[in-house]
Parts: sequence; C-alpha cells; structure tokens
Amino acid sequence: MAFPSADRIAMPSLETTIASIVRGDVDRILLPCENSLVGRVPDVHRIVPDSGLHIVGEHFQRVEHCLMAPAGATLASIRRVRSHPVALGQVSRLIAALDLEAIAAPTTSHAAELVASCEDPSEAAIASDLAAKLYGLHILKRNVEDDPHNTTRFYVLSAEPQAIEHRTQLLTTIVFRTQNRPGCLYHAIAGFAENGINMTKIESYLVGGQFVPSRFLCEFEGDPAMPEVAVALDILARHARELVVLGTFPMASHHLRNRSEENLRLWGTKPPAAFRWSNGQQESLR
Repeated sequence: MAFPSADRIAMPSLETTIASIVRGDVDRILLPCENSLVGRVPDVHRIVPDSGLHIVGEHFQRVEHCLMAPAGATLASIRRVRSHPVALGQVSRLIAALDLEAIAAPTTSHAAELVASCEDPSEAAIASDLAAKLYGLHILKRNVEDDPHNTTRFYVLSAEPQAIEHRTQLLTTIVFRTQNRPGCLYHAIAGFAENGINMTKIESYLVGGQFVPSRFLCEFEGDPAMPEVAVALDILARHARELVVLGTFPMASHHLRNRSEENLRLWGTKPPAAFRWSNGQQESLR
C-alpha cells in the first residue's frame, strides 16, 4: 500500500481529487493511470497535463474486486451490477457468466453506497471488501477480476516537484503535440533512439473532442538534466507545437522487476546491444 503511515481520504472523482491538492487540503494524491487488464484509465491524460501538478512517483497496486449485494441477495437474484467503468472492464467474464446488466458509477465506493441504499436483491456492486464493510453489503463472491494478476498503476502527484535522487532509476513523463505534416512525429522522437534513451511508452489521445493533431503522452528512462536526454528533448521541441514535462520520478520496484523479467525472456542473460547512428554510421553505445 502506498504511504501506509499517511491519512487516506477517498474522493468521488478525478476532478475533486485534483482540486483537493490545489487547495492545499492534502500533500499528495494518487490517480490511476493504467490497468493491466483494460489499459489506459480514461480522463487522466486529459486532466493531468493542465492541472499544474507534478508527477513525483508511481505506485502499482494489486486490485482484488468483490461482488456484493444487500443482505438476502444471491447470485441467482441479482440482475444489475454497478461500478466504475474501469472496474466493470476488469470483471467482464463474471458479467457475461451471470448475464448481468452493467451500469457505470463515478467510483466503486459510490456504486457500493448506492446498492446499499436501495436494498434491492436484484442490485449488486463491484468494489473492495472495505466498501462492503462500510456500507453493510454481503459479499457474494471474492476475487472476481478476470485475471489473478490484475494490477493498477497510479501516478503520485504533488503541487511542487521533488528533489531527485540520481542514484536511482528514473522515469520522466512528458506530453507534446507535433506539427501537422508528414514525418513530423518520426523526426520528433528520433532523438531518443539516436541518444540511447529507452522510451517505455508513447500514447496518442484527442484533446477537446477535436480530430486535430493529437497530443502524445510519452515516458522514457532518465532525467532532463542528463546531457543525452537534454539533446533528445531539444530535437523534440524543434518539431513540437507544445512540450510539457509532467515530472521525473523514481522507477517503482514493480517496474524494475517487470523490465528485468522481460529482458530475460527476450534476450536471455545477455542484454541487447544499443546503437545510434552518426553521419550514416552505426556506433555502439556499450
């Protein structure tokens, strides 16, 4: 669990969570950004870049969902299930097996509260066992997620950037928009490969509901203060209409472990060679 000694406050939405730290009510917030089963969490990419907040960490949380309903309900009596859209996507097999109508709710806890208030044996919710205890619901089935390794990644955000420990493995998250012309994205990110920087993620998404040049969210290993990263970002900036560094933060142990396992699976015990191109010639970086 992230920040085990801190007081934890549940929030009803992403927007209210961000507002709480902007007002100074809390020191840190955790926003879910992606899940191992359903991928990107909607709206986070839209909200975070314009929030003025800084990503200062990441946290991976194993997610265990419970199917819960009012006292007296059974698996045979329930007809509808409520939860957050991302949580519903993580239990699609259960929904299909029980032939349930899935209804979206703002949060999993809100779904549990709503089901508890209606006292209808045909209503159920997908939420945590803590939510069941809080709202007096009966757990019909535990661990109903489609995959036993269901994990959600969270961004840890702060109103101010934090000091960076350069002896740790670092990730940097940026957003950018390119010029709308052929090859611009290719040239914009070429500096990362040319300078031996491992780009771990790049995703496009629309802004403002307009089918205009997309905004890209990108993550890479390293720190903008590193000379090779500075060169890559300079190349990117030349081809970008917008470039914002959202934060540089230590890579979580879950990230490091998965990366090591993937490298071992792909390459065995010997790491892959790294190269860059200079004046048309390939140069080894190792």
